[in-house]
Amino acid sequence: MDKQRILPILQVDDVLLSSDILTEYFCCDLDRCHGVCCVEGDAGAPVSLDEVGELENALDVVWPDLSAAAQAVIDKQGVVYTDRDGDLVTSIVGGKDCVFTCYEQGCCLCALEKVYRAGKTGWCKPISCSLYPIRERRFSNGMVGLNYHCWAICRDAVALGKKNNVRVYQFLKEPLTRRFGAAWYEKLQQLAKAMNVE
Repeated sequence: MDKQRILPILQVDDVLLSSDILTEYFCCDLDRCHGVCCVEGDAGAPVSLDEVGELENALDVVWPDLSAAAQAVIDKQGVVYTDRDGDLVTSIVGGKDCVFTCYEQGCCLCALEKVYRAGKTGWCKPISCSLYPIRERRFSNGMVGLNYHCWAICRDAVALGKKNNVRVYQFLKEPLTRRFGAAWYEKLQQLAKAMNVE
């Protein structure tokens, strides 16, 4: 029986993170995966209470890009629901698609990000979506935990990351900086440098 490898936990300020965030390669390859991470899974994307308001504020702008099925789900239960673990998550259609997905040329896209990039809104999407493949967990003592979620559907992203020499934390520089600040990200880079993985 193979023993599971236990990765060291690192700390930057009040954030604990698995070391594979610094060591593993990752770079989304939308041409290969077609955005399947917004479809696969057993629940919607985790959201905070503040983000619920942002989702509702963006609803009128994003509405035309949503499928009729997604519109019906939102009309019935709203933009979010509480999943079986007690977490607030985006509503889903048919047990899989996030209600904010849209399709273009066979590729699943985030309708929220689409209108944001078009300059129609000032908010992009939930931070849990922006941070993927990092998953965040908040602890009762105020600490935050970050783990790299290694998923088979992202194997093309791992391959592209290796090809382009891009690590998980480098690929996610913008959302990590947005979530924790530029000074925090600078400390993360210094930690990577000390580990010879920059």
